[in-house]
Amino acid sequence: MLRKFSSAMFAAVFGLVLTCAVARAQASDDQNAKQNRSAKITGQTMTVTGCLTQDEKEKNEYLITGEDGKTWGLKSSSVKLHDHLNHKVTVTGKVTKEGHENEAGDLNVSNLQMVSQSCQ
Repeated sequence: MLRKFSSAMFAAVFGLVLTCAVARAQASDDQNAKQNRSAKITGQTMTVTGCLTQDEKEKNEYLITGEDGKTWGLKSSSVKLHDHLNHKVTVTGKVTKEGHENEAGDLNVSNLQMVSQSCQ
């Protein structure tokens, strides 16, 4: 009887250890995949259409939430973003920083096209 209990206990502990090892390996793979996506997207040109708003935290940064629900931080030295606040626009720019806080990343805007003077 003690031998059966011992075998059952060993099997349970072994199963738990195996499950933990698999979970840890998957978490590591997820982290590596996220880092690889970050490396791939930084420097790429992106186009996003959505409502242009100003970031409440940073005076010189603007935000756009695309139709896919992702929010991007926007900066530009060549496009006057302030002139298009609360307009629906399409912006094109290079990704300068991958996701942080609640943003998908930052874009350095090189082109802006107004879609509508309202966000609706």
